[in-house]
Amino acid sequence: MNWLDTLRLDLKRYPQHAFLREQSIWAIALYRVGHAMNTMPYGIARRVVEPIYWLAFRIMETLTGCSFSKDVRIGAGLRIHHFGSIFIHDDVQIGSNCTLRQGVTLGNRHPGGGVPIVGDDVEFGAYAQVLGGVRIGNRAKIGAMAVVVRDVPDGATVVGIPARVVKRR
Repeated sequence: MNWLDTLRLDLKRYPQHAFLREQSIWAIALYRVGHAMNTMPYGIARRVVEPIYWLAFRIMETLTGCSFSKDVRIGAGLRIHHFGSIFIHDDVQIGSNCTLRQGVTLGNRHPGGGVPIVGDDVEFGAYAQVLGGVRIGNRAKIGAMAVVVRDVPDGATVVGIPARVVKRR
């Protein structure tokens, strides 16, 4: 699937005229273009385009508060509600149809440590933190302000610090 098809799937999860109404789609669109750029062969074209991407990335990061580079692997259908203060480590993998809310962090616990792998259809509440080499199962729900440092099974809802399972589907 090319970057434009993937962006169309992202847009399906947004209201109509999203580019005029929601800044988070700007960050997602830039991510999709940058991620596609990773498939370009190294050469003159890539050497010209890459600095332009990084300048656009820094501007977008400043405008939207969404910090995830072209190196993250994100499935189609990403939705960011209430953009801002979203940080995703470059090595994180996110499945399809996931939802992030403001303040979500997906990263490592220490330099060089493992990072989360997120399944499909996962929802993250505001200010949820997922840290370390954990796996978040499909259809999981991460409660607002939860700090996840252990694996979350498919269909589970977790809350608290540290996060604990409160419901399984």
